Amino acid sequence: MTTAPHTLTGPLTETVPTASPPTGSPYESYVYAYPHKTAYRPRPDRPSLRDLWSAEPQDALSLYLHIPFCEVRCGFCNLFTRIGAPGDMTSAYLDALERQSTAVRDALHADARFASAAFGGGTPTFLSAGELSRLCDIAELRMGADLRAVPLSVETSPSTATADRLGVLAERGATRISIGVQSFIEAEARAAVRPQRPAEVEAALDRIRESGVPVLNIDLIYGIDGQTEHSWRRSLDTALAWRPEELYLYPLYVRPLTGLGRRDPGAPDPEWDAQRLRLYRHGRDHLLAAGYEQVSMRMFRRRGTVAPASGGDDHTCQTDGMIGLGCGARSYTSRLHYSFDYAVGMTEIRTIIDHYISRPASAFAHAEFGWEMTEDEARRRHLLQSVLQAEGMATADYRARFGSSPADDFPEELARFADRGWLDTTAAPGRLRLSAEGLAYSDALGPMLFSPAVRARMAAYDLK
Repeated sequence: MTTAPHTLTGPLTETVPTASPPTGSPYESYVYAYPHKTAYRPRPDRPSLRDLWSAEPQDALSLYLHIPFCEVRCGFCNLFTRIGAPGDMTSAYLDALERQSTAVRDALHADARFASAAFGGGTPTFLSAGELSRLCDIAELRMGADLRAVPLSVETSPSTATADRLGVLAERGATRISIGVQSFIEAEARAAVRPQRPAEVEAALDRIRESGVPVLNIDLIYGIDGQTEHSWRRSLDTALAWRPEELYLYPLYVRPLTGLGRRDPGAPDPEWDAQRLRLYRHGRDHLLAAGYEQVSMRMFRRRGTVAPASGGDDHTCQTDGMIGLGCGARSYTSRLHYSFDYAVGMTEIRTIIDHYISRPASAFAHAEFGWEMTEDEARRRHLLQSVLQAEGMATADYRARFGSSPADDFPEELARFADRGWLDTTAAPGRLRLSAEGLAYSDALGPMLFSPAVRARMAAYDLK
């Protein structure tokens, strides 16, 4: 079988969605959050966080802490992260994170409560065990999140999933550890420019299981140069040996300013699209037969698993009431989505991190970059985050929030989905749900719901 060129993006990438109408490929973009940060712009008014949050419900907030460091940057990665942290940079970053947390907590109600928490990056376990303890202290003592009482999801990597770090996370209440493996085949890992040895990966998985953290998620990717159905099956079976509660299967993308993106133009490739679809279906069917249920196009959960509410479902990070701390995090209110500046290129990322570290506490009390949500955008986001889940959406919930039905608001889009066989015609009355084919085409379906305003803003963004 002829395989695709080096066209990769991994599970730990934040895929930049297309700003133009879909081309017909099943793989337009992974709609991780809507709208994407490329639609954000500087806010000349610099609204105060106290004003932004004053009227927001605060009884079940989500907390996300971002650590922008990795030991290496994989060839497919376009996350907001830098390689290494020279000198005392991690300590200085935690100092800044603490200043930011104080400013943010002062903007919230005195009785604000967190219902879930997550540490992401980058690689949170790039921090030492002592620094991870300090990170937990920031979440608990500064922000008021009870990490032992709410779901806590943490991302890790094979080389940083050490016993001492995992011990800290387990003791502080982590309920879910997500590890990016991508492939258990050493040649495929090399093709993805991801330096790792199978023995290192397997030892890390053993340590995670020994830590006692109840939910293990393993990320795998398909479409790697040289990958076949046979090698894909080997990776799946190797992962299943650890009986992970969750598995994420990611298609691969080439993205600008990544290691692989600099050497591959990323031109449309129908043959590669067909290969990824074959591998997706092979992986989906194999996991369903192994006792897993499909939660979304990417996510599979072992039947009987009691899933933590934090980090365990695709697209739930789009929920209003999200507090993001760290220079790569974003926050969501019902009126404004906001963050710090966004970049993919290493030089720009380093500059943004340096600026973040040097900020005084007062500089964290305002929103500087963002996207103002309209009623139309809120409807699009609600539909996106709901319909891309395998269980679909109860249209009564949509009507209760917006006073209309999805068919009223998006007749053309839903008609196109139906014409392509992407809607489940056997769904119970009152439930809008994708068919198996619709789930397979989630990365084409999602971008079709982008508004013209978001497309225009993204098209005008100068990627850096």
